[in-house]
Amino acid sequence: MNEMVFLIFIGGIVLAIFLAFIRLLKGPSVPDRAVALDALTTITTALMVLLALYMKRGIFLDVALTYSIIGFIGVLSLAKFFEGGK
Repeated sequence: MNEMVFLIFIGGIVLAIFLAFIRLLKGPSVPDRAVALDALTTITTALMVLLALYMKRGIFLDVALTYSIIGFIGVLSLAKFFEGGK
């Protein structure tokens, strides 16, 4: 049963990655592409957490936390750049 639930979650995450990547490529404006990139970061973090739970490896949770913090800093940097601030 756990294998089936895991595969369903992985399928949903892969679909979400695919849709966000399409938005990243076809975004009508640069801010739309930035939001798609932030969504990809969030989805990838969720994938890392899911893999950590499935493999029972706590180190993947540390990697996911670090990745999400770096992604958040990147989004703040992009927002500051789009705003025109220094």
